[in-house]
Amino acid sequence: MEARDIIIAPMITEKSMAGTAFNQYAFEVRRDATKTQIRHAVAEIFKVEVLAVNTVNVGGKKKNFARRGVRTHGTQPDWKKAVVTLKAGQKIELGGVNPFEQ
Repeated sequence: MEARDIIIAPMITEKSMAGTAFNQYAFEVRRDATKTQIRHAVAEIFKVEVLAVNTVNVGGKKKNFARRGVRTHGTQPDWKKAVVTLKAGQKIELGGVNPFEQ
């Protein structure tokens, strides 16, 4: 598996952007990726040194739908989140202005 296959997308939320002040970045990753694979993928893609990787499996939400008078339900897919802590002084440019880094 290549590094670009492991990291699906960075998470751009208010909480994840607040973590950048402490050198922590959140990513959506493959569900079968290990912490070691995530560590190597982030280091290879962004050219940074990773100190720690924390992961959490997030269960998909249950949703109700109403279409043409018929009520039905479904489930969004499960996914995995990784919070990566970088070495002090290093950062990842995700684009845009981050008000938490000032």
